[in-house]
Amino acid sequence: MNVIGIRHENKSKWEGRIPLVPSDVDALIKEHSLKFRVESSPIRAFAAEALANAGAVVTDDISDCPVIIGLKEIPPDKLLPNKTYVYFSHTIKGQPENMPALRRLMELNCQLIDYERIVDDKNRRLVFFGPFAGFAGMIDTLWAFGRRLTHEKIDSPFSLIKPAHDYDSLDQAKRGIAEVGELIKRDGLPESLTPLVCGFAGYGQVSRGAQEVYDVLPVKEVSPDDLPSIAPDPKACYKVVFREEHLATQAGSSAPFKLQEYYDHPDRYQPDFFRHAPYLSMLVNCIYWEPKYPKLLTREEFRRLHEQEAGTRLRVVGDITCDIDGSLECTTHTTTPDSPVYVYDPVTGQTHDGVTGEGPVVLAVDFLPCELPVDASNFFSKALKPLIPVLAGADFKAELPDSGLSPEWQRATIVYHGKLTEPYEYLKEHL
Repeated sequence: MNVIGIRHENKSKWEGRIPLVPSDVDALIKEHSLKFRVESSPIRAFAAEALANAGAVVTDDISDCPVIIGLKEIPPDKLLPNKTYVYFSHTIKGQPENMPALRRLMELNCQLIDYERIVDDKNRRLVFFGPFAGFAGMIDTLWAFGRRLTHEKIDSPFSLIKPAHDYDSLDQAKRGIAEVGELIKRDGLPESLTPLVCGFAGYGQVSRGAQEVYDVLPVKEVSPDDLPSIAPDPKACYKVVFREEHLATQAGSSAPFKLQEYYDHPDRYQPDFFRHAPYLSMLVNCIYWEPKYPKLLTREEFRRLHEQEAGTRLRVVGDITCDIDGSLECTTHTTTPDSPVYVYDPVTGQTHDGVTGEGPVVLAVDFLPCELPVDASNFFSKALKPLIPVLAGADFKAELPDSGLSPEWQRATIVYHGKLTEPYEYLKEHL
């Protein structure tokens, strides 16, 4: 039985999450006789005492553990030979910044298993933080909206909303936002803000998390086609959800949108989101995006929107997807929870931190779940816990098919015995 090491997170001072929480460590030890060594951490949201009481050994050195699990990327110089590493490696798209770590894992004859690729036989992810990116991203988007309105000297109850990391829990954040909703229902919003419309690009786990937070407000949902004809209601916050058919149309054709064709042949489609943008007060981006797909808004489209009279309506872009120069070209760089937003100037293309200036405020924190570390860790750990006994019992000296890893773990194995596994051999061109 492999001893499992849990590493401390050192990518950011904000990273207080842990892949297995003390209560689940306790259950795994008692029910499966597993052993855990947990690397000490000054920033973890769970006390060392709680982990020790659960039966784990808390130590400054986990180098003797054959299996090491974590969450965020591990610097190449921290990797050790002949280990099995489990974490979010952010390598499956060939991300240039993470290729040095992938090369180092191969040189050290390691195994790399990525949570992002732990899927069932229908390719549905089993272990993820998705909803918490949505929860924290929406809280921060509403906070940024309130900050921007205060800068514009517009009184609104949104100024009462705090950043996600200033709340003790998701429930506390929802209660605070619910109080804002009650003020909106009682007093209404300033006429200059109505109709207040928040658009959600995407409808998956992240989007549903963001919508769950927004729906605490007095929400009326409309369709994208309704946007031009919404009647201002000062006591309502409107919501519109954009699906693929609202983002693109067939190039040079009036043929109806075909979802499977869009996925198989995105080159046949052209962007069509710009027509919706003038009606939005906030845009929350939750889509999965690759360069082969049409963009939501380009730099030129942000400039055109800014030149329109309605251009000032879009005050905040909460880019939870956070692809740099990706589906939203206003996202020029990532941010951190202590400085989460910047203003994108559509005329010059320049940015500066804060909420002042011409153009939309952009939220671009790329590890949002860390702002709700306890709730997010509990959610993640609950999904990971049932998979751990198989991982602990695997024979990593055997070939992958004979290792004892379940199909879910095998599908997620990117590197085995220092070589790319067959599904991930395409990454050679990125190395």
